[in-house]
Amino acid sequence: MEMSEQPRSRRQTRAAILGHLLQSGGTFRPPLARAVRLSEASLSRILFDLKAEGLIEEVRCPAPYFGGPSALVSLDGSVALAAFELTARRWSVGVGALSGELHFAERVSFPKKPTVASVGRAFRDALELLQDWTRKHRVRLSQIGVSVPGLGRLSELGNPIIPCDVELVRDLLGEAFSDVPIEITNSVVAHTTFHRSRTADYPFAGAHLFVFVGQGIAGTWVDGPVEAEALQPVELGHMVFGDGGPRCRCGHHGCVEAYTSLPALGDLIGVPEAELQDSAGWVNTISIPARVRQELRRRLFRLGLAIGNTLNVKPCPGVAISGWPSLLTEEDRKAVVDGIDASLLGGRKHAQVSVAFVPPSTGNDPNAALAFAAWCLACRGGMPAASVEAA
Repeated sequence: MEMSEQPRSRRQTRAAILGHLLQSGGTFRPPLARAVRLSEASLSRILFDLKAEGLIEEVRCPAPYFGGPSALVSLDGSVALAAFELTARRWSVGVGALSGELHFAERVSFPKKPTVASVGRAFRDALELLQDWTRKHRVRLSQIGVSVPGLGRLSELGNPIIPCDVELVRDLLGEAFSDVPIEITNSVVAHTTFHRSRTADYPFAGAHLFVFVGQGIAGTWVDGPVEAEALQPVELGHMVFGDGGPRCRCGHHGCVEAYTSLPALGDLIGVPEAELQDSAGWVNTISIPARVRQELRRRLFRLGLAIGNTLNVKPCPGVAISGWPSLLTEEDRKAVVDGIDASLLGGRKHAQVSVAFVPPSTGNDPNAALAFAAWCLACRGGMPAASVEAA
């Protein structure tokens, strides 16, 4: 991760270091100093503090070249984070390390037709499981991250995808873990952080748009620095392509989500949504007739057009697309790229946009929420929440 300018505060400097270690998995001091644009002397002083606080460790390993450094700087494996991830059918709860390793994970299912009340009861059960596990293993949490699909400024109390009282979730967590920083985010932000810090060879290091195609269609504007404002969710699933189209959960007809979400895909190819969500194997086992595949590509073209229109709002050089379209053959995925190119002033011809498909991260909950919790800790430089707010 390259910094556009030298960090201006102690928190920003620490955040840059922790963020780089989060994405790289560990590095030697000289390349770390270059990545965060610090002198090795300045870096040494900060690493001393981070090591004393139990956030990083240095382990001896073979030098990368003769006479080179032999101490690898990495995140300390003893730092414990908790994660809650809301999906269509369950709450997932887990405890893991900054590296993403899960120490504990449980899932609490909903009834077939979840309500605010049943989702709330399931969350209480998941929270009790977390409390019991942390007490039994005497684990002190450093951060809690919560991922909720469709969360936005106007949907804190009535989530549009899954009925969930987010303020109740926040209050219950605050009562149970009053001394632990808690952050709640849209699931697309959690999946973005998962891919940036957990996916090998992630295609973009700088600014880009991350698009997640699941139960809904959403994106995240991604900027380079490790800052709270560096990941901003954007809703693009409700662009309307025609009044005569299928009805969307938002109440309109013809939204791109009504054509290309997981439920819409399931209806088109005749496969239950749950099977699509929990396994990537369907793409190799299900035979799609030519007529259905032609309709599938038309829908993918509309998805690409929606992405291209989004890029017209805020141009950026790259788009990473995750979710079920990334499982398809290159010939099928080409319909998405063609749609991006067809957008007015968009695509590769006018804006020089690079498009990449990354594997879907659904079905492995709560790993995305755990990655988000790690990113939150890095954003505040590992400092106590109160000292960050005061600064």
